[in-house]
Amino acid sequence: MRTAGKIISLKKAVALRKALKKAGGKAVFTNGCFDLLHAGHVYSLEKARSMGDFLFLGLNSDASVRRLKGPSRPINKVRDRALVLAALQAVDAVVVFGEDTPIKLIKALRPDVLVKGADYRNGTVVGAGFAGRVALVPLLKGRSTTTLASRLK
Repeated sequence: MRTAGKIISLKKAVALRKALKKAGGKAVFTNGCFDLLHAGHVYSLEKARSMGDFLFLGLNSDASVRRLKGPSRPINKVRDRALVLAALQAVDAVVVFGEDTPIKLIKALRPDVLVKGADYRNGTVVGAGFAGRVALVPLLKGRSTTTLASRLK
């Protein structure tokens, strides 16, 4: 599949999820801003993908990133972020969302596994009640977009 073809609508994601479930496959979901892709992102995405048969990645829109991270973010526009993420072998589909949280996506997809970084706690992971289970992936020390952005300044 071409990279751009992996950037899909919620409607198409739901159809893919239904087909995956019917075939007995395991769906994994993770989300984030992914503003400056770094080794920590790649590590967590590969870990997430290893937990199932298909990785759905929810990507915050530009407006959503601005609300969450401040007026100087995102550094990269959503189309560029989505394209880079879709090019990764670990990512099967990218779905952009405009809300501050991916709750709408998680409710619609009902993934078997919901993956977040270990900086979250099981009780605080948005959408945990709509997933089969929550998995927390350890973070790579010193790898963060905030750290990279501050070093660039």
